[in-house]
Amino acid sequence: MAEAGGGRPGRPVDGTGMGKIAMVRNKTAAPQQITAEQLLREAVDRQEGEAVAPKQRIVDEDELQMYRVRKRKEFEDVIRRQRQNIGAWTKYAMWEASQQEFRRARSIFERALHVEYQNVSLWLKYVEMEMKNKFVNHARNLFDRVCQLLPRVDQFWYKYAYMEELLGNYAGARVIFERWMEWEPEDSAWLQYSKFEERCQEIEKGRQVMERYVNCRPTQLSFTRLCKFEERHGNIARARSGFEKGIELLGAELDEKFYIKFAQFEQRQSEMERAQAIYKLALDVLPKGASDDLYRAYVSFEKQHGDRDAIEEVVLNKRRFIYEESIAKNARNYDAWFDYVRLEESCGDVSRIREVYERAIANTPPATQKRFWRRYVYLWLYYALFEELQAGDLSKTRAIYDGLIKVVPHKLFSFAKIWKAYAEFEVRQLDLDRARKIFGRAIAECGKERIFLDYADLEMRLGNIDRCRKIYEKFLEAHPHNPKAWNVYVDLEDSVGEMDRARALCDIAVNQERLDMPELVWKRYIDLEVSHDEFEHARRVWLRLLSKSNHVRVFIAYSEFEAITCQDMPRFREAMEKGIRHFKSENRGDERAMLLEHWLKLERDHGDEKSAEAVEKRQPKRVKKRRPIAGEDGPNAYEEYMDYVFPDDQPEQQNLKILEMARAWKKRKLEGAS
Repeated sequence: MAEAGGGRPGRPVDGTGMGKIAMVRNKTAAPQQITAEQLLREAVDRQEGEAVAPKQRIVDEDELQMYRVRKRKEFEDVIRRQRQNIGAWTKYAMWEASQQEFRRARSIFERALHVEYQNVSLWLKYVEMEMKNKFVNHARNLFDRVCQLLPRVDQFWYKYAYMEELLGNYAGARVIFERWMEWEPEDSAWLQYSKFEERCQEIEKGRQVMERYVNCRPTQLSFTRLCKFEERHGNIARARSGFEKGIELLGAELDEKFYIKFAQFEQRQSEMERAQAIYKLALDVLPKGASDDLYRAYVSFEKQHGDRDAIEEVVLNKRRFIYEESIAKNARNYDAWFDYVRLEESCGDVSRIREVYERAIANTPPATQKRFWRRYVYLWLYYALFEELQAGDLSKTRAIYDGLIKVVPHKLFSFAKIWKAYAEFEVRQLDLDRARKIFGRAIAECGKERIFLDYADLEMRLGNIDRCRKIYEKFLEAHPHNPKAWNVYVDLEDSVGEMDRARALCDIAVNQERLDMPELVWKRYIDLEVSHDEFEHARRVWLRLLSKSNHVRVFIAYSEFEAITCQDMPRFREAMEKGIRHFKSENRGDERAMLLEHWLKLERDHGDEKSAEAVEKRQPKRVKKRRPIAGEDGPNAYEEYMDYVFPDDQPEQQNLKILEMARAWKKRKLEGAS
């Protein structure tokens, strides 16, 4: 047996032959699959029902006594094991009460109270048992006991007073309320006392209760309830005096809701002037941030009973407070200053507008970086425009511009717009000498492109051509590499009919060793010649450009000039042949294909059919090729790329024929298969 099993006696025999760790070698799916849903359904079907205790019928007194003894023993065992379990005590007592054993039930409740007399639910169950079975005196005794032991639990006082009221013992209920009020309870207790007196039709006693309530708890809520009580019973004078007394005693503690209720009370009494005075008093007393609802209520009141000026004043004050609050958080929030200034300008108060502007421009940006100064500069400009156009104070306007120029650090950066605005202001005052001095100072301190253009535009409008030439000369001295400086000077000479001067300027410009965007100058030179129908001069300029630049765009533009502008197709074809030979020599297939495509398009539009067919035969074909990729050990991989095959290339002609033969063979093969 030991040899067959290979294990100890008494231990099950290992039939797998794989030892302790039996690995499953066949991991294929079983032929019959069982889902989790099937397992759960089968478990539910096989589940046995819960054991239900049989119903017991008691037929005589002896069986009843045995049942009671058994239940009492069970309850006693439970409370002996779990003495602090108040739920067990309660169940025991309620069972005894259900058996009409009230003395036993009271005994059990008393035993439970010895365990935990502060348990509110236990007292409530005890009292509920007495009241349900109409033991009124027992319930009164219990209420007296619990109100002495737990006087801060309002629920017992409520139930005690409510029980006496249901029994019609109003004097007893009033005594209970008086005992309760000696403890100075919460607001709801006083309110219940007052409502009790109202139900008893004792309005005067209810009023006395509300007055005692206000004296005991002088809060906003108590005064509001007192005034509501007086208004409900028609005593308007006492209600108004209650509101006034609340404002007198609790002035700093009141919020907007109290004033709104006071004003609404006056509105209900048709005292609109008193209501308006209350709203204004509240707006003056309360902090602006805590009176949003008050503002809305006041605006609504003014819309119904006030005039337009009063409404606008309320809205303006609200907006002013919002802007002041935003500025207090961040004095360099220039957008808030702009909105604030627009608000004041809409009101038209010059002194207030100036005050806001002065406060705004006093907040200079913290860093000497231009992006921080962009919004700030506009404050000065708007201030100057306000003084000039609305206030009409020209000396003040000039002082504002001078102050702005002093504030901006021109050695680090400057703004052309401020110099232009200052100069245009002087032009509007017909002081041209001062305007020229401003532009001259701007050229010295700022030297931006915009300054030269604006200065030249001013002199051009005045008809001073010589001054314009001097300005553009200064422009070229300051910015010799800027093509716009050359172009505007050429435009000036062209506009006054000085063709030779304009051509000379263009020659000088294109001969510069360095230009930021030289193609702009070349284009202006060519456009100048073309605009005066000097096609030979223009052609020479094109040839000079081609001698310096062989870009494909230059060949395309030159070909369009010959084909469209000059309508000289032989020269056009010569230019295209030159470009194609150039790109062929440099092995630049993309540019060569682009030129051929452009050539075909222009031949179709402006040439003849024979030339178009000849060019169309020279169009390349795109083919897919492979080339080796260099690796660490040599070219061990290949990548595919698209290339052009040109019919003009003789070495490639054979490859092209092979491709055509392969396509024909494939076509024949497909036709034979079909």
